[in-house]
This record gives sequence, C-alpha cells and structure tokens, in this order.
Amino acid sequence: MTSSETQTASFEEVLARLEDTLARLADGSAPLDELVAAHQRAGGLLSEAEARLEALKERADLLVKSLQATSPDRVAAPAPKQ
Repeated sequence: MTSSETQTASFEEVLARLEDTLARLADGSAPLDELVAAHQRAGGLLSEAEARLEALKERADLLVKSLQATSPDRVAAPAPKQ
C-alpha cells in the first residue's frame, strides 16, 4: 500500500494492513530484506492509524460538546482523560 493509498484508505483498511504486516513479521520466514521492509511499513501504518484514531477522537469530542451545548440534559459529559 503506497502512502497515497494509505491516505485514501479507511481507518479499518489501514488497521487490517497493519495486522497483515505484523503477521508476516511474526512468521519470520520471509527473507531478511522483506522483513526489514515489512517492519518499515508497519511503523508507517502504525503512525497513520494513531493519527487517524486521534483525529476521530477529536471529532467525537467536538460532537459531544456541540450536543451538550444544544441539549445539556440529554448528553452525558465525556469521561475524563486518563
């Protein structure tokens, strides 16, 4: 998956690609150069997944705040950050 494909893929697709790459690394039967390339891909995919997850969390937080502003008695406050 190229970086442009990663940018247009859904979070779930990026996560699935990361899981596939990690399974290949765990198998360890591929030649060393392929394992190194898979490791590099996994790092990039992990960064992309983390960034997307953070963006989705921020969008959800904004939605909760917006809903609280319009209907404060109908929307529970978000749990505090840990």
